[in-house]
Amino acid sequence: MRNRGAGFTLIELVVTLSVIAILAALALPRYIALQTQARVAKTQAIFGGIRSASALAHAQVLATNTVTSGATTISMEGVNVTVMNGYPTADANGIITATQMDPTADQITISGGGPGAGDLITININGGTAGSCTVTYQASAAANTSPGIGSSTGGC
Repeated sequence: MRNRGAGFTLIELVVTLSVIAILAALALPRYIALQTQARVAKTQAIFGGIRSASALAHAQVLATNTVTSGATTISMEGVNVTVMNGYPTADANGIITATQMDPTADQITISGGGPGAGDLITININGGTAGSCTVTYQASAAANTSPGIGSSTGGC
């Protein structure tokens, strides 16, 4: 009987590496697509959160009869939220506080906004194309008129 050395033959190694390369070539595009899908889902989640927070704040304003054309505050879960015209303002003390967003933890960039009626705040999802993977919130311009809330997922 012949003593055969332990180990793999060159053919076995080449076949194994070829199979691994094929699997990697198939997995990489799917991984990239998952990142895009995750950013789209995050944009949609923030959009829904803003809509919900805005509606909850408006309901509380109506329930407490604090609708004013000037800025005032309401308490949502023990945190003061600035509202104007019955809806949260488009700033850090308004809709950002109402949705409990944290730019660092949530991996978002917030720009624009202000405490006035009709102001616009833009929330960009980090990793997406700026201005194309965003959620916007435009403060209510008149008493009891809905704020403008929009999203764009084209560049996620």
